[in-house]
Amino acid sequence: MIGKLNHIAIAVPDLKSASKIYKDILGANVSDPTPMPDHGVTTVFVELPNTKIELLEPLGDESPINNYLLKNPKGGMHHICYEVDDIYASRDKLINDGDAEEVDYNSSAESNFEPFEDLIDNNEKITDKDLEVFVGKLEEELVY
Repeated sequence: MIGKLNHIAIAVPDLKSASKIYKDILGANVSDPTPMPDHGVTTVFVELPNTKIELLEPLGDESPINNYLLKNPKGGMHHICYEVDDIYASRDKLINDGDAEEVDYNSSAESNFEPFEDLIDNNEKITDKDLEVFVGKLEEELVY
């Protein structure tokens, strides 16, 4: 079910400084900053030979990264993203096999799947927006 590592996201208090370290000191290929207002972040991707690092800086007062940085002022790993062949099949397996409840996201794994419960019960098609909301909730609740 789990595929290759797509990226590791690191929350940073200062995107410019963090980007400079990867680019100027470590010699990595670093993308330009990309504001993502719907997610409350500005991102930069650092390309590595076998994966990417996503640097996340809060964008706006309501950014979910603000809470993370309050707990971790110097920043730190925020999430890991794996690739899967079929996002719907992977989601269904986690739900149907009960694996999602066994993963300790912070003792509230069931709440991570709440956006999908009504859709699953009603056999509705899950949209890309539903997945974005779901992933966003997971990212906010993950504890590293």
